[in-house]
Amino acid sequence: MMDILNFDYELPENSIAQTPVEPRDHSRLLVANREKQSIEHKYFFDIVDYLNPGDILVVNDTKVIAARLNGEKSVTGGKVEILLTKKMDVKYSNEWEAMVRPSKRIPEGTKIIFPDTEGFYLTVEESLSEGLRRVVLSSDFLITKAGDMPFPPYIKDRTTAPERYQTVYATEPGSVASPTAGLHFTESLFNKIRQKGVFIEKVTLHIGSGTFRPVTHLDVKRHEMSTEMYSVKDSTVSRIKEAKLKGKKIVCVGTTSVRSLESLALKQNVEDHLSIEKMVGGRDETKLYILPGFEFKITDMLITNFHLPKSTLLMLVHAFAGSEFTRDIYDDAIKHDYRFYSFGDAMIII
Repeated sequence: MMDILNFDYELPENSIAQTPVEPRDHSRLLVANREKQSIEHKYFFDIVDYLNPGDILVVNDTKVIAARLNGEKSVTGGKVEILLTKKMDVKYSNEWEAMVRPSKRIPEGTKIIFPDTEGFYLTVEESLSEGLRRVVLSSDFLITKAGDMPFPPYIKDRTTAPERYQTVYATEPGSVASPTAGLHFTESLFNKIRQKGVFIEKVTLHIGSGTFRPVTHLDVKRHEMSTEMYSVKDSTVSRIKEAKLKGKKIVCVGTTSVRSLESLALKQNVEDHLSIEKMVGGRDETKLYILPGFEFKITDMLITNFHLPKSTLLMLVHAFAGSEFTRDIYDDAIKHDYRFYSFGDAMIII
């Protein structure tokens, strides 16, 4: 058994960042050295000091869609909130898995209208696994017009511009949450990173409900991730293989970049430098759930934000940094007034 309480911690409410720092790369950066078991306090623009020529910086270029829909029942006018989480089938773009609130009071076949966008509607259909519902959008439904940016519920201040919840390199629409470790990068910082001889490579993982769905089992090993689509190009894999063979570092920006590369490595049975030679790019679904004891085949360094207690993202950090050191990191971050969660500060684990 792996007790969920091992991944719990107490966070003062005022530590939850409500708005992002401007400019992006002026957020704080905690530097955690696994070998030395040491912690330093820097700013994100100092990240270039921890990257070396020939290293590969891997980012997730997914783009957040306007997945939050606020409508009302066509008959009673009762308010309904819908969060689209994933298309049911790429061939039928109007059928989605969704979180619906209040789900229990919405029978199958309930029509939801959107008075601010006349003519758009959807129908809430049967219940699916994990508390999700199937919803069918009207044929002319435009999510970009009817939907809002799906800021996390712990962000009460909604004055932040929607584009601030996107990375500067987001190009592939499909996520319902931002890969927030990437929010700290600016184009000027990328230029400095490139000038140092570091390569920047992109992968895509569309974040769905599985990434942020709470773990409810006391034994976290019983939790199961939902599937999410990822893709890694052949050219990216080639550059990673070359760097690995030269002893350079693969630096993943965010847990989704980690899960993309490690999912691909697992699928292709990568165990060492010999088997990595056979690795190729690919596109697939992943349910990879990383817990302490996991053996990372590709990831050498991790840039990430500070995550919610008992979350699968925090469990991945425990797996990468070690549980005792992770607890030290979080205690130190709280002690030094770091800002937590999506719009908060970052760490790099080296």
